[in-house]
Amino acid sequence: MSTALVSTASQGRQFPMIPWRDPQSVSPEELSEYIQRLETACQYDPRSADLRTCLGMAYAVNYEVYKSMDALEAATAIDPTHFWAQLKYGELQYRLRALLRAEEETLKAVELAQNSVQLSLARKQLQKVRELNRASIRNVMWDKPLTKPALVFAGMMLVLFLVMVWK
Repeated sequence: MSTALVSTASQGRQFPMIPWRDPQSVSPEELSEYIQRLETACQYDPRSADLRTCLGMAYAVNYEVYKSMDALEAATAIDPTHFWAQLKYGELQYRLRALLRAEEETLKAVELAQNSVQLSLARKQLQKVRELNRASIRNVMWDKPLTKPALVFAGMMLVLFLVMVWK
């Protein structure tokens, strides 16, 4: 199946076949097998934005947020004009409630839409993002490093350990 994924992706802007329509109905074994096939296909064709987008979507269904974000970021970096990669990256940001980033990424998808169906999907997603933004849902930005808080926490734990050992 992995060679079928590669040949399908190399034919143009077509996604590999997704073996299920409802993400809730797929078994964990089937999902992990599909992810494995996509990872193998991405190794054979590392410049395929379609494969990276599908991999990002599969990771998201498997609740692997960081891997999904990495795959979708790679897809948008490989092909900045790839509508589906941009839309799914915006959707991931929306689901993480990083609404400012989601709006920015979805606006890019609106600009990349090539037909009325794509434009409609992007506009609906943009509408949802803006509704949540107006409803005062807290905006989370995923751009701050955690190095300082981690070092402070480690220092506090070290001090606490030394106090406990000293007594």
